[in-house]
Amino acid sequence: MNIQKITKYVVLALGVIGLVLQVVILSKGDDIIEMNALNGDFSSVSPIISLALIILTVAVLITLVSSFSNLASNPAKLKKAGISTAAFAIVVLISFLLSEGVETPMKDGELLSASGSRWVGTGLRTFYILAIVAVGVMLYSGVKRFLK
Repeated sequence: MNIQKITKYVVLALGVIGLVLQVVILSKGDDIIEMNALNGDFSSVSPIISLALIILTVAVLITLVSSFSNLASNPAKLKKAGISTAAFAIVVLISFLLSEGVETPMKDGELLSASGSRWVGTGLRTFYILAIVAVGVMLYSGVKRFLK
């Protein structure tokens, strides 16, 4: 049995479970669920949240398995993926080196550590660098196509 058939049956089973849980929640009604939640009883919605987490896990696993199997079957794709991953790691490293961390008080009274502040700066700089590269590539492609 191939992965697509297994995936189809798993999706079907999870869909049926989700439908049953939805009917249970709808049959209880909003008021009862709210009253139970105010008393700390989340048993009405906990199963559907657990199901959502299971679905997310299954989707991530299926995506990873199919991606890695496609990469393993084609050495050229594997090399290209490695180069892309290394380029992304270099961008993150450059962003990290350019960032500085400062302890920052937050609105809720907590304190953001210098390390946390540096990682936030790293994420922002990584985003900016990748956005600039993406805009540059689109402009280059558009100009190149226009000149042809």
